[in-house]
Amino acid sequence: MSWLSNIPPGIKNIFKPKDDNSDTLWTKCPGCGEMIFQRDLDAAHQVCPSCDHHLAIAPEERLALLFDNGAFDEIDLPEPVTDPLKFRDEKKYVDRLKENRRKTGQPDAMRAAHGMVDGVGVVALVQNFKFMGGSMGMALGEAMLKAAETAVERRAPLIVFAASGGARMQEGILSLMQMPRTTIAVQMVKEAGLPYIVVLTNPTTGGVTASYAMLGDVNLAEPGALIGFAGPRVIEQTIREKLPEGFQRSEFLLEKGMVDMVVSRADMKTTLSKLIRVLVKERRQSTASAAKPAAIASAPAKVAKLEKPKKPAPKEPQKLDKAAE
Repeated sequence: MSWLSNIPPGIKNIFKPKDDNSDTLWTKCPGCGEMIFQRDLDAAHQVCPSCDHHLAIAPEERLALLFDNGAFDEIDLPEPVTDPLKFRDEKKYVDRLKENRRKTGQPDAMRAAHGMVDGVGVVALVQNFKFMGGSMGMALGEAMLKAAETAVERRAPLIVFAASGGARMQEGILSLMQMPRTTIAVQMVKEAGLPYIVVLTNPTTGGVTASYAMLGDVNLAEPGALIGFAGPRVIEQTIREKLPEGFQRSEFLLEKGMVDMVVSRADMKTTLSKLIRVLVKERRQSTASAAKPAAIASAPAKVAKLEKPKKPAPKEPQKLDKAAE
C-alpha cells in the first residue's frame, strides 16, 4: 500500500484540482499569452483585446448574442438510451456522463433554441465542446432531427454552431450512425426550401466535419478556428511532411474555398441576419417562379374552334356559241 493512501482527506482536498467552473480573476490568452482581466474578457465576449484570439464561449452566451434582446425559448430534446453498449475504459460511460452533466449543467453536448434574429424567426443549435469534447453521439443526432423538424414546422432557417472533436467512441458504431441521420435532418430543411447555415468554431473536426458541419448553404467560420477531419499532428505523422503555416485554420480554408466567410464574433449576428434575409428572399422568389409554370400546366387548355370550310358552289357548264358548236 502506498503511503499516499494514508494522507488525511482534509489535506487531499487542499491539493485537489479546482473545478473548471471556478471563477478566476485573470485568464491567459492562448494566442498571445497575455493575461486578461476576466471582466474585460467577458465584456468582449471571450475575444482577446490584444490579438483578437477567439476563446471558447458558453452556449448560453452564444444564444444570447444571436437572438434579439438575448431572448430565446429552449427546444425540448428527446432523451436517447443511456450507455447502450455498457462501455467502460478508465471510468464507466455512465459516470462520465454524470460528471459532464454536473460540470456543464446540460444533458449532452448539443443545445437547441428558437427565437428572433432582427425580427426573423430562427432555430439555432449550439455545440458545447466542454461536454466530452462536443462529441457526436445518439443524443446529438436526436437534437439535430428535432431542431430540423422544428425549423420545418415554424418555416424558420436553421443555424448550427459546430464545435466538436468528432464521434463519441463510448457509443461505437451507434455514434457513426449519426452521420447519415444528421445529413437527413439537413436534407429535410433544404427540401422545405429553408436556409441552412453553419458557423464553424474552434475546433470542428472528425465525423462532425464529415457530415452536417460542411453541408451549409453558407459556411461561416470564426477567426483562427481549427477545421478538418484529422488533426494536423496525425496528418504530419502520416505523410511525413511539414504542413504549411496555418494549415486547417479558417483563414487557410477560406483561401482554398472550403469556407465562404471568416466572421469575427462581434459581427456574427449582423452577418447572419443579412444572410438569412437574402436566402429567405431568394427561396421565396424561386418557389413563386416554380409555382407559376405549374399553375399554367395545370390550367385546362383552351382549344380554338375552327370553322368548317365552305363547299365551293358548283360551276355552271359554259354555253358554247353556235360557231363553236
